[in-house]
Amino acid sequence: MTPKPKISPRKQPLQARAQATVEALLAATARILVRDGYDRASTNRVAELAGVSIGSLYQYFPSKEAIVSELVEQVFAEELRVLDSVLAVSEGQPLAQVIRALLEAMLALHAINPKLRRILIEQVPRIGRLERQLDVETQIAQRIRERLAARASELRPGVDLDMAAFVLVHAVESVIHGAIFKRPEYLNGDQDEKLLNELCHLVSRYLSG
Repeated sequence: MTPKPKISPRKQPLQARAQATVEALLAATARILVRDGYDRASTNRVAELAGVSIGSLYQYFPSKEAIVSELVEQVFAEELRVLDSVLAVSEGQPLAQVIRALLEAMLALHAINPKLRRILIEQVPRIGRLERQLDVETQIAQRIRERLAARASELRPGVDLDMAAFVLVHAVESVIHGAIFKRPEYLNGDQDEKLLNELCHLVSRYLSG
């Protein structure tokens, strides 16, 4: 039985020079994933492109999977950061405006390098990050539920807030991921505004009835 690769970083960069090294390794990994795909990526190629010795790479990451795992973690952290930022700015606004602001921010976030996002999404189960993804989805659902609860008077009667938050998170995620995999043009140009309008209509009608 093939042992599972180690995906946790060996150590965290504390000094500025070490942080720059890790950032260079992550940037190089992203470029290789987009250009050549996951299977052709390797620690040797990452180190070479980053201009870092292979020994320095292994100080921080024990494997290719560990570097990709860190890229995935950055994606998760950015999604939570954007969500919290939009919710903070939209405090006190009508539900329809909050919905549009959230969806617009998430679409814009996924429109940044969608090819890389597609590869990272594909690799989440492969590198053992599915549990972390589920945890992030739960955190997002909790935040959405709190915002829905604060605007209960704007929702259709009898809505189950826990279930509604769950449905919304996974429905929107499914649409955005579908665009990344099948219709990347929906995330750019005139099409992204149309997709935003469709999602706003979907979510608003679901919540208001």
